[in-house]
Amino acid sequence: MKQLICLCMAITIFAACKPKQAKLPIYGSREAVEKIVGGKTVTDTVYKTIPAFRFLNQDSTMIDNHLFDGKIYVADFFFTSCPSICPIMHRNLLKVYEKYKDNKNVMLLSHSIDFKYDVPHVLKAYATRLGISGQQWQFVHGSKEEIYGLAQRDYLVSVSADAKAPGGYVHQGYLVLVDKQKRVRGAYDGTKEEQTEQLMKDMDILLQEE
Repeated sequence: MKQLICLCMAITIFAACKPKQAKLPIYGSREAVEKIVGGKTVTDTVYKTIPAFRFLNQDSTMIDNHLFDGKIYVADFFFTSCPSICPIMHRNLLKVYEKYKDNKNVMLLSHSIDFKYDVPHVLKAYATRLGISGQQWQFVHGSKEEIYGLAQRDYLVSVSADAKAPGGYVHQGYLVLVDKQKRVRGAYDGTKEEQTEQLMKDMDILLQEE
């Protein structure tokens, strides 16, 4: 009996000391909304989400936000002729692609900021050179207004056309992590290997969320 009591106490202590599952922050604006639950008025926090979108992908197919429903995904902004950070970003993002390849709960979404040149067949050739196949990593083309607005307003990534910049465009090299509810949960410098490693650790955490 004494041994049983000691065992129960040990289990209780272990459970109390076990570290809690890490939880990622939610970025972006939020607002308090009142609603009725069980006949009582309660205040709930509503977070900003990535809005609806429609773009042509590398296969000349129109895709929209519903393709990402119920999945986590990593978004970035690039252009195929980029002479600076894009090759490094996508070399690191390839590690993410390889780790989660064929995982139906994970997708990647690369938006071209070169609205003049990066039409679907150019994006397809670029994806092929990277060794990408299937639908898990989407490369998309849209108008300047659509892509730039989404980048700066919703993903919080700075992009701009600049004739004086190498390649004609300036952009931040963030890899943005989005959860199943389309909320931004992290941003990582895609030019740094250690940041990419942290991204994958955080993706593992996010995959455990309900």
